[in-house]
Amino acid sequence: MHPVLFEIGGFTIGTFGTLVALGFLIAAQWVWPRLLAVHGADPERDPARSAAVALWVLVGLLVGGRLAFAVVEIARYRYGDAGPESLGAAFLASPLSAFDPRGGGMVMYGGLFGALAAGWLACTRYRLSIGRALDTGLVAGFVGQSIGRVGCLMVGDDHGSKVPDWLDWLPFPFAYRVPSEAWLAETPKSLFERDLAGELVWATQTWMSINALVLAWIGARMLAKRPAPGTVALRLLLLYGVTRFVIEVFRGDAVRGVWLGGWLSTSQLVSIPLVVVAAILLARRAR
Repeated sequence: MHPVLFEIGGFTIGTFGTLVALGFLIAAQWVWPRLLAVHGADPERDPARSAAVALWVLVGLLVGGRLAFAVVEIARYRYGDAGPESLGAAFLASPLSAFDPRGGGMVMYGGLFGALAAGWLACTRYRLSIGRALDTGLVAGFVGQSIGRVGCLMVGDDHGSKVPDWLDWLPFPFAYRVPSEAWLAETPKSLFERDLAGELVWATQTWMSINALVLAWIGARMLAKRPAPGTVALRLLLLYGVTRFVIEVFRGDAVRGVWLGGWLSTSQLVSIPLVVVAAILLARRAR
């Protein structure tokens, strides 16, 4: 785990932010234009239009992810297990601090919905077919997410819960051992809880990277069959909701938030309506 990539003159370059940015650039500037050149409604003009739309998507991703993070933290403070020293309390006391990137992180589902909303508006403005843009954009987006989730592993974010003793023989990528207490003490940028030092935990960050890459591959295969516009996007959203719900069962970080007496995490609460809505829309299309 390497939460800090390098430092220059006292300025820290974080591994997480670097990999998230790299994932977005590869997805938006390399993968998406190539998919539109083959599967777009206007293969000649759509790749050029995607550059402008990608900027809107980036803004939606950042704003949506950050707003969702603030909402979750405030909810944890008001109704959950967070105390008066939590980020939720700080956000309530100073709402503008929610947009300070130095305090906390982002919620993936918030970023996804923010990116979809901003991309929808941008497609309307730049005359990019919304259905084809959603289909190809989600495939590209999952490629980017597979890279960004490696950053979660490097910083110790979104880690799994402790592996039961009877499964302590499992190797990576099923599980991994958290660095020692001495390493954690010398690495303040790490998000691992100190009581996890030396423990074997589920490799949920890596699972999410693999899951995103598999969904991108499935989406690319579905695109090759040229279904009705928007169908691939709905199928991918349904699959992501299901797989994310399952992975969340093995998560162990407190930041994810737990509700209903610890039965469901924030992402699981979002996954359920996402799967239901996507399934209903797909059923309507089938009829």
